[in-house]
Amino acid sequence: MKDLLKDYSLSALTAGLIATIISFAGPLVIVFHAAEKAHLSQQMLSSWVWAIAIGSGLLGLLLSLRFRVPVVIAWSIPGSALLVNALPELGLQQAIGAYLVANLLLLVIGLSGAFDRIIARLPGSIAAGMQAGILFSFAAEAFRALPVQPLLVLAMFSTYMLMRRHQPRYAVAAVMLAGSAITLLSGQFRSEALVFELATPQWVMPEFSLAASLSLALPLVLVALTGQFMPGMAVLRSAGYSTPASPIISASALGGMLLAPFGCHGLNLAAVTASLCTGKEAHEDSSKRYVAAISGSVVYLFCGIAGATLVSLFAAFPQALIAALAGLALYGAISEALTRSISDQKERDSGLITFMVTASGVTFVGLSAAFWGLLFGLLTHMLLSFSWRKGERAVTTPP
Repeated sequence: MKDLLKDYSLSALTAGLIATIISFAGPLVIVFHAAEKAHLSQQMLSSWVWAIAIGSGLLGLLLSLRFRVPVVIAWSIPGSALLVNALPELGLQQAIGAYLVANLLLLVIGLSGAFDRIIARLPGSIAAGMQAGILFSFAAEAFRALPVQPLLVLAMFSTYMLMRRHQPRYAVAAVMLAGSAITLLSGQFRSEALVFELATPQWVMPEFSLAASLSLALPLVLVALTGQFMPGMAVLRSAGYSTPASPIISASALGGMLLAPFGCHGLNLAAVTASLCTGKEAHEDSSKRYVAAISGSVVYLFCGIAGATLVSLFAAFPQALIAALAGLALYGAISEALTRSISDQKERDSGLITFMVTASGVTFVGLSAAFWGLLFGLLTHMLLSFSWRKGERAVTTPP
């Protein structure tokens, strides 16, 4: 506890807070959409939000304290998207059975250590290119919001750049305060959206079926590994952290199994929000950035307990504010990742290809852009780095 207080900083606290705000302001909308299509009750939706928030908070808190690394846990975003169509067809009880099967498979993968061996062989330029590509589309949303709220976005952008020049560690905090102040003063804060309600966990008895295991459990495992754990570990690696993936995957799977009967569809390593906590803007000293993940985890816990109250608070602010805040907060992480992806002359092509494919957002045969970016980056690395005739490394000269 003494070390935590000594390592505390306002920049780390702000980074964790914004990471959690972004999680609730964006990906949670997919959960609401899936619940609406499946005609779930408000009590069940509240339980679902409680489960994913409490699980994310507890796991992030424990893993960050254990490894002294900014480990950010969140619910599966691609998994949420899968449920939009799968949940109405299977029903809640069979879906929860599939959640348990998926987490059991992830636990086996985590305990085997196979994922660590794959990550250890991943070139640094490809890991950095994947991180930059994932974050790019989120950051671009800041400027897409410009035609909608020009005054708000320009004020936040100007604040960020001025603070980057004079007090870079507090730039993101200043942007959040400036955006909130403009929203309140302009009367754009929708107080009517606020509701006051605590979450009430609802236990649902799972049902197991082969159809649910094949149609939902296996896809959940695949998107968790390729869309969450792979880019999430790439974010940690590119930030210089060598924490093994095995305990993170195993802990996430165990947490997901315990909370599945309450609606939790999966807990995974975060990628986008993790970048806010692993970069220099959280703290200049990388050994103290774990405080950002801890502060974000504590906010998760409060959000889980408060349920719909805090969710409605985020909904009361204009979407342009959230988009601009996310984009500007990720600026430093994108800059660092993009620089690393092309800094090594021998790996520049593979890093750039990984970035472009990942940033395209392409989804093919149910696999995310992060997966295809990784695949094309590795293929580029292999084709340019090895001589097929002699089995030796080829010497490539960039144009």
